[in-house]
Amino acid sequence: MTRTKALGGALTALATAAAGVFLAATVSTTPASAAGTGTGYLHTNGNQIVDSTGATVRLTGINWFGMETDNKTFHGLWSSNPWRGQLDTMARLGYNTLRVPYSNDSIKAGATATGINDFVNPDLVGLSPLQILDKVIDYAGSKGMRIILDRHRPTSAGQSPLWYTSTVSEATWINDWKMLAQRYAGNSTVIGADLHNEPHAEGTNPAATGACWGCGDTTRDWRLAAERAGNAILGVQPNWLIFVEGVSCPSGGLSNVWDNDPSNDEDCGWWGGNLSKAGQFPVRLNVPNRLVYSPHEYATSVYRQTWFDAPDYPANLPAIWDKYWGYLYKQNIAPIMMGEFGSTLADPKDRVWLEKLMAYTGTGVTGMSFTYWSWNPNSGDTGGIALDDWTNVNTTKQAILQPYLIAPSGGGPTGGPTGSPTASPTGGPTGGPTSAPPGTCTATYRQVNAWQGGFQGELTVKNTGTAAVNPWTVTWTWPSGVTLGSGWNATVTQSGTTVTAAAPSHAPSLAAGASVTVGFTANGTASAPATVKLNSASC
Repeated sequence: MTRTKALGGALTALATAAAGVFLAATVSTTPASAAGTGTGYLHTNGNQIVDSTGATVRLTGINWFGMETDNKTFHGLWSSNPWRGQLDTMARLGYNTLRVPYSNDSIKAGATATGINDFVNPDLVGLSPLQILDKVIDYAGSKGMRIILDRHRPTSAGQSPLWYTSTVSEATWINDWKMLAQRYAGNSTVIGADLHNEPHAEGTNPAATGACWGCGDTTRDWRLAAERAGNAILGVQPNWLIFVEGVSCPSGGLSNVWDNDPSNDEDCGWWGGNLSKAGQFPVRLNVPNRLVYSPHEYATSVYRQTWFDAPDYPANLPAIWDKYWGYLYKQNIAPIMMGEFGSTLADPKDRVWLEKLMAYTGTGVTGMSFTYWSWNPNSGDTGGIALDDWTNVNTTKQAILQPYLIAPSGGGPTGGPTGSPTASPTGGPTGGPTSAPPGTCTATYRQVNAWQGGFQGELTVKNTGTAAVNPWTVTWTWPSGVTLGSGWNATVTQSGTTVTAAAPSHAPSLAAGASVTVGFTANGTASAPATVKLNSASC
């Protein structure tokens, strides 16, 4: 699906066409625990997000969309890279949080997930969208990742300026949120609710019909609606964070530039990106320290805002961000979690924009949180971190984001298939030898699935030496007649009975003490890898 963004008048409008869904049967109640995402449930303290011990946490995540579309589940499940392999890559790259867009259609009783490659994802066959979501949450939690649920659309047909439509009422919106809060109560992998995606203006001033901020009209005031929904959710699950996006125009209407009446004109921003009135009209929740403001920010590949062509670009950007949402963080009013931002980077201005934006968020654990749009390569106006094979990575984008990512770590098993250790260091060479001395690696194998004529497995190799292996290569042998179907977390090829998994370009180094898990599907009788080697060392 293409992710389109519509524009109106002086503002920009975002109309997404893709977001993600997930999986499975039993929901675990084991808390996530990781250096990157903290321990237990999260809450706020001034402009910081902190964990149950009071330690500061920075969410550095990514969006995986599809659940808000007609497929009603993650896009890319049709690819040759199994769903666990894609999550493995996200975690290894340093994304510690997954924002999951959904539509109310996808969580209805009887909803059906489509677009799934049964051959590489046999464990998803017959599951509902919510059951798939369960499985994704479970596995992400085992890797120390956190989940933010995003009500992206009322129906799969498209976004809406208000949080309700003629067919999806406010009551349905709130009741569905309460259902999800109850479903994941006690599971601290799921940390909160992004109440409604990209509220925005509609109608021309003074006849505004879209989402306003602070106007007092209960049918249009997004601030008041966010309070109603947020407090209803907290009544069921008081531990969740409530993520509140902005609007586009605080009046809820588009400027009429033809009426020569400046009173009807105002400064508008991205859909969901204008929080300029939140300081004056804050969201008031019944449970303290649960509010996170979540603006969206985009570049020219989405829409060419006037500020991109200003003579002082890009020096003008920080003041623009200060005005729309950054002041909330700088004045210690509330944390910022930038829920969406992205670009194709086709225009040189966009690369500068992304570099400036990341610098603006700050470095280290006290910086602003974010979830990048998107993992998906099929986002029409931004592209993704994943390339079209849903396996390899856009290294240009990743290199800009990498210094700001705080990778998940820890996170014990949360039920169901447990996650294998992931490779640590993802950024460039760390030095050290290019081959491992003999006896300095271990290998463990787990068969994930098997079916008539094939199987799926994971081979985890640990560098037990004292120096990094750079670049790393894992090899193994299979009996005659067993052939490779697909592989992930490495470039996997086969010659005769020997299989070679070469390090991906974005993670060439395997540090001392680090592990890498190579996933694969194969044709033939299920067989464990034999004579496993890390470069020249036998494991």
